[in-house]
Amino acid sequence: MKEFLTDSVFFGALISLAAYELGLLLRKKFRMAIFNPLLIAVICVMGILLILDVDYEYYNEGGKYLSYLLTPATVSLAVPLYEQLELLKKNIRAVAAGIASGVLASLVGVLVLSVLFHLDHEQYVTLLPKSITTAIGMGVAEELGGVVTITVAVIVITGILGNVIAEVTCKIFKIQDPIARGLALGTSAHAIGTAKAMEMGKVEGAMSSLAIAVAGLLTAAIVPLFSGFIA
Repeated sequence: MKEFLTDSVFFGALISLAAYELGLLLRKKFRMAIFNPLLIAVICVMGILLILDVDYEYYNEGGKYLSYLLTPATVSLAVPLYEQLELLKKNIRAVAAGIASGVLASLVGVLVLSVLFHLDHEQYVTLLPKSITTAIGMGVAEELGGVVTITVAVIVITGILGNVIAEVTCKIFKIQDPIARGLALGTSAHAIGTAKAMEMGKVEGAMSSLAIAVAGLLTAAIVPLFSGFIA
């Protein structure tokens, strides 16, 4: 079975897309946040690889083609931001303050938890880029001496969690302003959070798109200062 599957160059891409479609169907049917398409896809793909005893390298031979779409997909997020450019200009100070506070909250949170759980330097810097997009987070973790593969996993988990609890959190804390909602999702849950923000509304999606880029650059600039707090 394994040899048959690896003969297909696009095996990884096909099962990834099929698993994601299953996630979409489940979310439409049950209308529950826990049925996040990406979360369902991750679980399904892991299950298939384990059941069929397929190595990750074999899976990634086809799955890597989906990664090529990550860059244009990220760049396309500039479109909704352009459409809300005037709104951004009117609220530029609030937007800047919101993104900066979100970045600092993420870094300080990781620092505090790392101290409480007695993590070493390598583990600490591995977790620091948890709230920024994968492309930037991988580079930051590698530069600081973290475990890049774990960083990627943590970034994905952070995004999925942010996507799942976004609406509930906004209701609990009565966050109704679309700008605030969008900035919160983009700053804390990067692209996966932005997908949820776009479902909430155009303004939320635009602000979240902006937050991804700014939060990523700001984190990359500040992280070297935080990395020295745990030797």
